Amino acid sequence: MQSENRIFEDFAKFINGAAGTLAGVGREAEASAREKAREWMGGLDFVSRDEFEAVKAMAAAARDEADALRLRLDALEGKAVPVAIKTAPKKTPKPKI
Repeated sequence: MQSENRIFEDFAKFINGAAGTLAGVGREAEASAREKAREWMGGLDFVSRDEFEAVKAMAAAARDEADALRLRLDALEGKAVPVAIKTAPKKTPKPKI
């Protein structure tokens, strides 16, 4: 009876060791795949999120400045039209019957 328990204990230890080894192999494979993906992505011409946000902010500032300059130029050239006239809907008179 004692020998049967010893066999089961040894078998359980073997299975636990194998499971731990397989888990370690899985972690190593995942880390290797991540590293390969980083190397591949690094070879492409992608920009970082920080660089993208910086360029986006610069573009927004340039757009705002261009709009301000356009309004100033229109005012200097006498082309300024009041906003109320631009946005007011045109009313057509109704014919009398």
